[in-house]
Amino acid sequence: MRKFEIKKHVMTAIGYMIPLVVAAGLSMALGQVIDPNVRQATEGLGFYLYSIGGFGMNLVVPVIAAGTAYSICGRLGIAPGIIMGFVCTSIKSGFIGGIVGGFLIGYFVLFLQKYLAPHTPAWMKGLLPVMIIPFLTTVVCCLLMYYVLGIPFAWIINSLQGWLASMSNGSKFVFGAIVGAMACFDFGGPINKTASTFVNGLLADGVYGPESIKFLGSMVPPFGIAVACLLQPKKFTSAEKEQLKAAVPMGICMITEGVIPIAARDLVRVVIACCIGSAIGGGLCMVWGTEAPVVHGGMLTVPLFTNPGMFCLALAIGSVITGVVLAIIKKPVTETDEKAGLVNLGSADVDDSDDLVIE
Repeated sequence: MRKFEIKKHVMTAIGYMIPLVVAAGLSMALGQVIDPNVRQATEGLGFYLYSIGGFGMNLVVPVIAAGTAYSICGRLGIAPGIIMGFVCTSIKSGFIGGIVGGFLIGYFVLFLQKYLAPHTPAWMKGLLPVMIIPFLTTVVCCLLMYYVLGIPFAWIINSLQGWLASMSNGSKFVFGAIVGAMACFDFGGPINKTASTFVNGLLADGVYGPESIKFLGSMVPPFGIAVACLLQPKKFTSAEKEQLKAAVPMGICMITEGVIPIAARDLVRVVIACCIGSAIGGGLCMVWGTEAPVVHGGMLTVPLFTNPGMFCLALAIGSVITGVVLAIIKKPVTETDEKAGLVNLGSADVDDSDDLVIE
């Protein structure tokens, strides 16, 4: 069985995800530029571009799951990994669930190759790679995700929503800081979705303030990382600098996922810096009374806000704080990091020469 290399497999998956996120994110951003009310539209160039990007963003988790599985076990993990990704999307576990599901798929395939294949009758060996292994892997692993691994994800999400509800009547700054940190914590993952669901519910009840924090939390990561890159460019690889060129315009349109490939090399420090800046910015939004009457749109819809100038100031403060903190704590780039180059991660060395022939 192959060595358990978490970073290698995750980075391989992220390498495959990069072009998808860039293509889909920029399509959505361009659609919003053409039609600021694109989310309410039913036709037109802006609507079609936004829809194209939306279809691509819906594939982010399946691609992460399939990429992780492929890195572990080769081509036999792709089909089950894609299905696992949609399962993770349905239970709202986000890209974290996709990575966990990808590892589950990959190592279950290796388990079947080691213990099932040698005991399979000769006349059935041709069915192993095209039917038996993909079918067993899909059924077993996806059911495990639904019945076992999905339970803690659901519990965490429900607990966080209840906690947020209990905090809403307390200090404005503290409440805003918590929502702001949650909104950027996992860059579009389950924690972010939990905060988004909560504030969207408040918006439906006529409470608009927390919605502006969701906007801020989605935009602080790309802007803050860009500030850090300006302050300490030597702490970013060439590939990360290139990825920022796409992540920033995506951030303008409130699409956070563009920072995932940049954050992956030093995930903990990036998350800490982003949460600090977003928490302070979110707290300021609540104290200054900024309100958002819409659920999406990024900077294009800020003119519709209550106190848009104060929102922009809070966003700038949060982004600068994130940038300064990250510039201080981010680990330096090593020669290995530079050579690895996130842009080239999709071509990671995966030995799948024996996937389709099992003797």
